[in-house]
Amino acid sequence: MSGAAKVLVASNRGPVSYAVRADGSLHSKRGGGGVVSGLSAIGPEAGALWVCAALSDGDREAVRRGAGEEGVRMLPIAADVHADAYNGIANSVLWFVHHMLYQTPLEPVFDAEFRRQWASYETYNRAFAEALAGQAAPGAAVLVQDYHLCLVPGMLRELRPDLRIGHFSHTPWAPPEYFRMLPDDIRSQLLWGMLGADRLGFLTRRWADAFEACCAQFVGGLGGTRVGVHGLGADADFLRRRSHQEDVTERMAVLRDEIGTAADGSARRTVVRVDRTELSKNIVRGLLAYRQLLDDHPEWLERVVHVAFAYPSRQDLAVYRDYTAEVQRLAEEINSRYGTAGWTPVVLHVKDDFARSLAAYRLADVALVNPIRDGMNLVAKEVPVVSDEGCVLVLSREAGAFEELGEDAIAVNPYDVIGTAEALHEALSMGPEERAERSKRLAASATALPPAQWFLDQLHALDEGTADRPA
Repeated sequence: MSGAAKVLVASNRGPVSYAVRADGSLHSKRGGGGVVSGLSAIGPEAGALWVCAALSDGDREAVRRGAGEEGVRMLPIAADVHADAYNGIANSVLWFVHHMLYQTPLEPVFDAEFRRQWASYETYNRAFAEALAGQAAPGAAVLVQDYHLCLVPGMLRELRPDLRIGHFSHTPWAPPEYFRMLPDDIRSQLLWGMLGADRLGFLTRRWADAFEACCAQFVGGLGGTRVGVHGLGADADFLRRRSHQEDVTERMAVLRDEIGTAADGSARRTVVRVDRTELSKNIVRGLLAYRQLLDDHPEWLERVVHVAFAYPSRQDLAVYRDYTAEVQRLAEEINSRYGTAGWTPVVLHVKDDFARSLAAYRLADVALVNPIRDGMNLVAKEVPVVSDEGCVLVLSREAGAFEELGEDAIAVNPYDVIGTAEALHEALSMGPEERAERSKRLAASATALPPAQWFLDQLHALDEGTADRPA
């Protein structure tokens, strides 16, 4: 049955989540981000609908009670199917391929269990395609998000050839020599699924080029699909307003106490990082580089603190639990080896706290962003916008953000611990005038395409070139 939505967004995670309170009532919590801002920008008259998965027991209970909010449709996909699709394929295969994370002597292993999970990934994508097909008005625009839903464009094209379909990848895309490790039929299925879209969006030209190279090598080209680049920027207005609210100010006071002052009474310098404990974020090598800095430049002993926020991610996967444990172990080792009664070299927090992250941004002298591979990395864009005194950005050349920010950052090879230590020394030694000027330029580049405009640009680009597409 055809619906009436003129603009539809599809993503694994939606703009709202639910929890069941002790008294049985439902509590809703809204999220943020570029897509949320974009949908708000087009206004209620656009007839927009967000289709997402019910991720938790609370979400599924909300669906069962019919308690969802207007403009959002949660799909009650079976929990075991979602787990196979999300953890088994999206996060353990596609994420690893696009971020080039496999230890190839041992992994991947594409066996019968993989094929069983792939069937769930197909089922999961088909549920989205059928829901979108049933809710979309004739000729509606559908914007599908990310690697969780690579098959949706092709499936939806078969069901509703009248629709204008876009897909946006928030991750890198693997080069052909890495993408080819996928089984041949799966590789082709993923590419043909994506090519069901009228238009595909990527965060940087590098990732778009990698996708086009894969298509050229494995399926004979793009066909009629267009490819564009939209480098998601930081939301400057929101960040500056939110970072000066009372809870952030309170957390700044706590962090200042944890950082302390040097023996001569001077303020200690801060090297700040804020990440999920995601394998690609390279937190362990960042800590090793900080340890190397203290070894190579003892003048920084007791004069610098590494404020490291490593928020747990995907803890239902053993490799992520092990990685989180290694981050904590190494931080403790550095503190034990170098710390004194009045100085804790690494201030590590692992409990997610957005207000505390903003407090750290404001206090940052140096921001360390050293992923081994990252679609964009918004932290690299957010810290210069929020930092009170201006900060130096030490940035991996493998982050998508490097394409826009590299000229005013100190570039590092994320695998080179000694090189990263020297970059930290250079950043900490930089004079205040140069630091402030660099930070100003970084903030301007980081906010060039704010989230609402990022979304609207994709929507407008989808309108271009689709009028003559055969139904």
